[in-house]
Amino acid sequence: MWVSLSSGLGEAQFEIILDHYRNPRNYGEMSDASVKVKDSNPLCGDVVEVFLKINSDGVVEKATFRGHGCAISQASASMLIESIQGKKLDELKNLDKQHIFEMLGIEVGPVRVKCALLPLKALKAAVYSYLGLKLDEEE
Repeated sequence: MWVSLSSGLGEAQFEIILDHYRNPRNYGEMSDASVKVKDSNPLCGDVVEVFLKINSDGVVEKATFRGHGCAISQASASMLIESIQGKKLDELKNLDKQHIFEMLGIEVGPVRVKCALLPLKALKAAVYSYLGLKLDEEE
């Protein structure tokens, strides 16, 4: 795994990433999910499945995930799912890759960018699927 630890926050943030990888938050299948989407990165074998329970106001009541893969993909999933609890779907539609990079707090090398963004890709696919909208691959 290539990450930059050049900043003072690098090592501390790297420990947070490892903690999310070893002890993922909101991990597991949700049987009463309003929507679920599974996505993968076949090049490295990462898999993330996102489960969302959404109320009538378009708010995420509960979000979970399951999957397997590298520390970056799984920590990114854990951190992202933890951060979206109680958020409106419109807010989630506006999340972008910069949100993931800021959340991770480290510079992700070019080989791991797809790993870091896989959970966001699955989340946005779930949101758009629930809303009956087509997801633009650029989003």
